[in-house]
Amino acid sequence: MNSDRKVALVTGAGQGIGKAAAYALLEDGWTVVFSGRRQETLEAAITEAGAGADTAIAVTCDVGKREEVAALFAETKSAFGRLDLLFNNAGISAPAVPLEDLRFDKWQQVVDTNLTGIFLCTQEAFRIMKAQEPMGGRIVNNGSISAHVPRPNSAPYTSTKHAVTGLTRSTSLDGRKYNIACGQIDVGNAATEMTQRMSQGVPQADGSVASEATMAVENVAQAVVYMARLPLDANVQFMTVMATTMPFIGRG
Repeated sequence: MNSDRKVALVTGAGQGIGKAAAYALLEDGWTVVFSGRRQETLEAAITEAGAGADTAIAVTCDVGKREEVAALFAETKSAFGRLDLLFNNAGISAPAVPLEDLRFDKWQQVVDTNLTGIFLCTQEAFRIMKAQEPMGGRIVNNGSISAHVPRPNSAPYTSTKHAVTGLTRSTSLDGRKYNIACGQIDVGNAATEMTQRMSQGVPQADGSVASEATMAVENVAQAVVYMARLPLDANVQFMTVMATTMPFIGRG
């Protein structure tokens, strides 16, 4: 692989936003590590990438497990010698049940993936980025619209995405001395496997069920590329990319 290409690592890259962002980064000339929990899904995603697939590798990892995260970053460093961009994208949600009925193990699974996973990946990225030459790099966290407002029966997902905002701010501050920039992209209703149900109707705050507008996931991918391409003396701290008419701005 071309050693002159910058190296990006994308978690949750087997489908949805992660896959689209990984493709966009490949098209922009990056070497990309596709990471996720299923090897066959990652390999299929790379094969489907077409042009640029020869500058990508697949590495399985459950970001909620410390040992697997350490192995992911060790393999990335061994393969490419550096890391220029981490897109912390992997995330899951819990069943949409009343808060008082949510099983603890479902809560814990969401916390482990959406919050602890981002923390563990950020730790490993820091260790590589602060030690490489030239020193530094960029971390982009996927925050979601839920980092601002909740949907009904979404306590685990909403709580973790609010927490990601705090982690983004702390990472941005603590990374300054190492020339590590950190920003957050908050996505609303990108058309992926996870949002197919929105056209059929999803619960609203007033108790009704209504269909919601979606947007092409490529809009998110291009936003990630924009953030990634900035020089390290510039940073998008927070960006919201959303379907224009989704029920986010206004009262419901």
